[in-house]
Amino acid sequence: MRTSWLLSKFSFLIILYGVVHIEAFHQTHSSTFNLNQTYKPSFHFQPSKNWMNDPNGPMRYKGLYHIFYQHNPKGAIWSNNSIVWGHSVSKDLVNWFSLQHALTPTKPYDINGCWSGSVTFLSNNRPNILYTGIDKNNHQTQNLAIPKNASDPFLREWIKSPKNPIMLPNIVNKINATSFRDPTTAWIGHHDGLWRVLVGSQQKDNRGITLLFKSKDFINWIQAKYPFYSAKKIGMLECPDFFPVLINGTFGLDTSIKYDHDSIRYVLKVSLIDVSHDYYLIGTYDTIKDVYIPKNGFEQNNNELTLVIRYDYGKFYASKTFYDDAKKRRVLWGWINESSIREDDVQKGWSGIQAIPRTLWLDKLGKQLIQWPIVEIEKLRINPPVKLHSKVLKRGTLLEISGVTAAQADVEISFEVNDLEKAQALNPSWKMDPQHLCTENGSKVKETGLGPFGLLVLASKNMQEYTSIFFKVFRANKKHVVLMCSDQSRSSLNHKNDLTTYGAFVDVNPIYDELSIRTLIDHSVVESFGGQGKTCIASRVYPTLAINDNAHLHVFNNGTVDVKIEKLSAWSMKKAKINEIH
Repeated sequence: MRTSWLLSKFSFLIILYGVVHIEAFHQTHSSTFNLNQTYKPSFHFQPSKNWMNDPNGPMRYKGLYHIFYQHNPKGAIWSNNSIVWGHSVSKDLVNWFSLQHALTPTKPYDINGCWSGSVTFLSNNRPNILYTGIDKNNHQTQNLAIPKNASDPFLREWIKSPKNPIMLPNIVNKINATSFRDPTTAWIGHHDGLWRVLVGSQQKDNRGITLLFKSKDFINWIQAKYPFYSAKKIGMLECPDFFPVLINGTFGLDTSIKYDHDSIRYVLKVSLIDVSHDYYLIGTYDTIKDVYIPKNGFEQNNNELTLVIRYDYGKFYASKTFYDDAKKRRVLWGWINESSIREDDVQKGWSGIQAIPRTLWLDKLGKQLIQWPIVEIEKLRINPPVKLHSKVLKRGTLLEISGVTAAQADVEISFEVNDLEKAQALNPSWKMDPQHLCTENGSKVKETGLGPFGLLVLASKNMQEYTSIFFKVFRANKKHVVLMCSDQSRSSLNHKNDLTTYGAFVDVNPIYDELSIRTLIDHSVVESFGGQGKTCIASRVYPTLAINDNAHLHVFNNGTVDVKIEKLSAWSMKKAKINEIH
């Protein structure tokens, strides 16, 4: 059904907003709400209950995919001495069977938790876990675990090495013993046959560093003289990840294979604990001198960080990739935290999910990574999709997309924009922070020029609640700048939730390129991919009215210039089988 979406209607809703909030939230919670089930995703991975954070050691082994993860088996909130390695397996990265914990705190070197790490396949093709333990003095150590039975494709049991801990922080080099963690997948040097691994750390002057260790036998490790990478005043660099990518091509690469250096670049990803975001560098790596040279790094500007590219501009952290040898691809996992308050997490009985695994490759210009949901997730689409073609969205238009389970959907839409001369000019005095621009140029007020236009997801019947994912096009120095936003400010009538609006620029040229969005909606999760995977924003939202069958999906244009829907396809999604006991 097509209706007009005029400024007056927005104003009316805003005026009534306070009254609606009090009545609707109270009514919903008193009658129809079950926090555990209402917000529980249907196709995003999570354990059956309790807290989960970082993905650890993803891999494929004997035909099965494995995901390990940081897990508190004792409750739905984080605990600093109860963390174990949860473990699940899958044939397709979509449907998962839960197994017993892989690692639990049992030894003096990990008695205060088995923390993040990675899996490396040694020359005998057996997986080895490197993980961080916290000892009785709360010092962080690096440790080794191997499968008890390598012939078991489920790898149900792991044995900790009697040589643990195998890496300790070097106090002489000013390494803080409480900031020494998260070993990467190791790789082998072809000129000397030595294994190499990176460990995240920081020095006492708040310099973030990644430390390089080398080993002949994977047990005895020696720290390199110089850090692999470092940057001033950015704090702890945790959860590092390091891998090669093709300059031309979408295939993934194994870090331990020797390649022609003219055909590849190397990605170093780090998680900045001070801001809870993941950033990555693209550069070259001298495999003989062990020198990594990124094209762009972290810089200080007026005491503010000028940061490199982020994987995701919403809630996405502590990510980890692996090389999928079956499909020759690099796959990215990432933790999406909650936006609900602690008391609600306890009532739900769970907290934390994993993003849909994403395939990674380098864009054609070599400037950034492209991310796209793994193709297997499309098996959950219920055909046929709802479709639109060549539909003009006049200014002030709100168009509902019917026939889709709007709380559990996969939506792809592309827009064609003309009249680019009517795009709003970027004022040089504005703060050129995309998140700030999204907050100031939100979807809930009428704007001048091209945009906002995009999707309204998890919308309630009378528009008291909705989450908007949209574009706005600006003019700047005879070029055009495309802003992508995920506006959560009206996502819930429960104002105790985090209602942050997220934003990022998209590296596309609207003169030649379609402006596309793909959004995966899963009850309390909204993952959006702009520009065919150039910009990603993951959001957690907790509507009180727009839940289950009461959720609606719309396309809108609230700018003053018409835009055209070039193509829209929207699928209802089936529920994945997650956490069945094997």
